[in-house]
Amino acid sequence: MVGDSAQAIYGWRGARDVMTGFDAMPLTLTRSFRFGPLIAKEANRWLALADAPIRLTGTETIPAQVGDLDRPDAVLCRTNIGAMTEVMRLLGNGHRVALTRGRHTLAALALAARDLKDGRRTSHPELVLFASWGELQEYAEHDPAGGDLQPFVDLIDTHGPDAILAAINQLTDEKDADVTVSTAHTAKGREWPTVRIAPDFPPPKDTDQHDAHGRPIPEPVSDTDARLAYVAVTRGRHHLDLGGLSWIDTHLAPPPAA
Repeated sequence: MVGDSAQAIYGWRGARDVMTGFDAMPLTLTRSFRFGPLIAKEANRWLALADAPIRLTGTETIPAQVGDLDRPDAVLCRTNIGAMTEVMRLLGNGHRVALTRGRHTLAALALAARDLKDGRRTSHPELVLFASWGELQEYAEHDPAGGDLQPFVDLIDTHGPDAILAAINQLTDEKDADVTVSTAHTAKGREWPTVRIAPDFPPPKDTDQHDAHGRPIPEPVSDTDARLAYVAVTRGRHHLDLGGLSWIDTHLAPPPAA
């Protein structure tokens, strides 16, 4: 068996990690020939949060850096709604945009939104519980569980479903694109020279508890979120912009000196 248990990111749809506990001699390959030490260092922070048994080292001869990017080759998102938001933003800025295996998903969301706005229920699995667009707006704004849908509501309220569908028709092939938008799940197994992480990776919420220095103690990062972040930050070869995952800098920051 060959694989990386830390990249097990499809548990939500029934996939199981059968490597862990497999009765065989494990041999590890922990040096990456894709990127240099700085990107490996970022990967290791997420491997630690995922409680993974391995840590990576990069290849010294591969130039790689971590920092802000103006024009990345790829933008990686946590959700399809986040990908839709990035597509609209990049098209609005005049870029030629490609989308990895998500065109039909975004179109289905836009059509479902149009049904709700026209007073019809939708059979879309993410929106089937809502009887109207107003009901979805209220849920996204006031229910803590609806936070993931708020960017989608904002996008539809700003542009309208027809503008979203028109934007999807403007998408181009990757070979002709300035930038590729992908979810982190779809990006698994892929690589690009430069990668930026989209802003739809939320930081852990603060608990009601405080540490000895009075700082709120955040909820722990789940193994699932840590593994997805690990996959995302290891897709770039030469330059990584942490973007929406940069909250890890404060999440893992040491307490202030007494």
